[in-house]
Amino acid sequence: MTGSLVDDATPGDNTRPARLTWGHSALHLEFSTAADRTPRLLRLGRPDSHSRSGDTVAPEIALPLLQLDVLGHGSGWSGPRFTGTAFGARLAYRGHRSGRRGAWEWLTVELHDPETGLAASVELTSPAGLPVLRSRVRLRNEGTAPLVVQSVTSLLLGGLPSPDALDVHRARNDWLAECRWYTEPLRGTVADINADAHQHDSRAALVLTGRGSWPTDGHLAMGALTERGGERRAWLWQIESPAGWRWDLGERAHGTYLALNGPTDAEHQWRVRLAPGEESGTVPAALALGRGDCGLDDAMGALTSYRRATRRPHPDHTTLPVVFNDYMNTLMGDPTAEKLLPLIDAAAEAGAEYFCIDSGWYDDDSEGWWDSVGEWLPAPRRFPGGDGNGDGDGGIRAVLDRIRGRGMVPGLWLEPEVVGVRSPVASALPPDAFFQRDGVRLTEQGRHQLDLRHPAARAHLDRTVDRIVGDWGVGYLKLDYNIVVAPGTCAPGDLAPGAGLLGHAEAYLTWLSDVLDRHPGLVIENCASGGMRMDGATLAVAQLQSTSDQQDPLRLPPVAAAAPAALPPEQGAVWAYPQPGYDDGLNTFTLGGALLGRVHLSGHLDRMSEHQLGLVRDAVRTYKAIRGDLARALPFWPLGLPGWTDEWLALGMRVPDGPSYVSVWRRGGGTETLRLPVPHLAGEQIRAEILHPSSRAAGTAAAWDGDGNALRVTLPRTPAVLLVRLDHR
Repeated sequence: MTGSLVDDATPGDNTRPARLTWGHSALHLEFSTAADRTPRLLRLGRPDSHSRSGDTVAPEIALPLLQLDVLGHGSGWSGPRFTGTAFGARLAYRGHRSGRRGAWEWLTVELHDPETGLAASVELTSPAGLPVLRSRVRLRNEGTAPLVVQSVTSLLLGGLPSPDALDVHRARNDWLAECRWYTEPLRGTVADINADAHQHDSRAALVLTGRGSWPTDGHLAMGALTERGGERRAWLWQIESPAGWRWDLGERAHGTYLALNGPTDAEHQWRVRLAPGEESGTVPAALALGRGDCGLDDAMGALTSYRRATRRPHPDHTTLPVVFNDYMNTLMGDPTAEKLLPLIDAAAEAGAEYFCIDSGWYDDDSEGWWDSVGEWLPAPRRFPGGDGNGDGDGGIRAVLDRIRGRGMVPGLWLEPEVVGVRSPVASALPPDAFFQRDGVRLTEQGRHQLDLRHPAARAHLDRTVDRIVGDWGVGYLKLDYNIVVAPGTCAPGDLAPGAGLLGHAEAYLTWLSDVLDRHPGLVIENCASGGMRMDGATLAVAQLQSTSDQQDPLRLPPVAAAAPAALPPEQGAVWAYPQPGYDDGLNTFTLGGALLGRVHLSGHLDRMSEHQLGLVRDAVRTYKAIRGDLARALPFWPLGLPGWTDEWLALGMRVPDGPSYVSVWRRGGGTETLRLPVPHLAGEQIRAEILHPSSRAAGTAAAWDGDGNALRVTLPRTPAVLLVRLDHR
């Protein structure tokens, strides 16, 4: 089916194909041109359902392949929705190309506006065998006058079912409260105005945006629609922007449209000027399809596989080593050699394989380190001693050697993009190496922001990382980012601050890739006060993602349970911070919550009794026994995506051709026994085995209910957690 052209237009005429079909075994697309010669997507679905009634829309009802605003040409109509732009109906079909690169199918559709000379390439790709479409657009000015682009869709889809039949899902993503999905009827926002009576579609739209240098502050750059009747289809999307983004849903021709954008002028002060011969591209967007009673889980599984296919290859994605980090509920940014040495020994005894020294290791400033960071040199007060080479790093080298001597890989925390206003780096680098507006260097919370497009800023960070990794032998970097800059920067050449911000963010990811090219064994954790930078673009480069800074073990489970909706489980760093002051129940609770993600161990292990340390070792051994499965598992949610205050929560992992795992948390409530549907195991003979905790309260149980195709668990005490393996008998 790849790039198949069914053409009943005039022979030899390449300007108007009657029907273009493209796809593979899991995805089918059909295009045609309307009377205005704009190519339109008539159908996006799975091949085995493409002929069903109502599945394909007429060319005159379907939307053009893209919409864009160009300064001086108008938006087409008023309102918040991003359809019907003046330019959208002018970009006519000019040709197409298709083929296969490795495991990916691709199709590029070329469009052109003869009036201005603006050309657009709509670049569609899909991993063979996955019902996922990725789209981005490249614009080229082939005219004679400059054009200022204010917004352009990365992906536009019309002809979806009526808002009456759809629920929309979105995820609040706030500091300490990440990944909070909630559901509402689309009709609740897009009211039925009786379009037939007005001969006009509603101007209403459900619009969601992310802004500033924390791209997932407020909401994840994701969303979903699920169909309440019919095939119970699901459409799940992510916008792969490391800066601003926008999506909107609205009603058109009694159906629903979806528009996915990167930053725009109206929301993000983003615009670019294309001189004749210049070009610019959008951020990518991806759409995954699901169907059936578990349509959203089906789409989440497809998107998880897509994320694995798009990210940078790295051994960490399959080995999943256990990381100990000294910060959370432990040293809290106050590491010293004296405090670290016993903690290093205890972490090694517990089974940790990496040991990361978190923030504070560079701090010797009596006035506070927050506004003096930037040099990234070890603090002699914290790490006394020297090695005679005059660089003052002998003390920290000794601690790093201790980590290696205990069989672990040493790691350090960095916040590379910021420079404190009192740091000598602030005056050593040229002014253009920092974010600026109207010629004024920006300051946020006592810090300046580096602009990674500037060679001096990049050289400063290269020297820092090469010293820490190359000279000190650090194999793990936790890269944090704790300020927010909005709307961005206007360096020389930037037309608007939102464009400057996106330019920096893309340059940061290029720098990160180059660091990994130079140091291929290095593991990088992405963090921005937890999950405030949990976007698809960054996750395609970094190996791990901090999911939260939540310190309360009772409030962390909904984040841990929902995190695999935002990233593959092997990338989701989940804190497990047992403490000597916790009882056994709370210690096993906090340890168990991380076992279907990436265990980020913390806590005062050095102060624990041998019995308590034994509980930690048991949990780590359990994790090591299953982590090979997690690297290829697909998530599902037996109780649906968790609510922030739910008393029972559940997360499942389904391993293709292997077992399934279910983590169940009970935080309260009067019910001790709960039934958890597991539809993909319906009709199977299943054995349920409790893997964690190894020591359980009396009455704790897990059993497979074959008649109900469900896992039945009993947890008599709260808080409590179980990790259960479901396997064929």
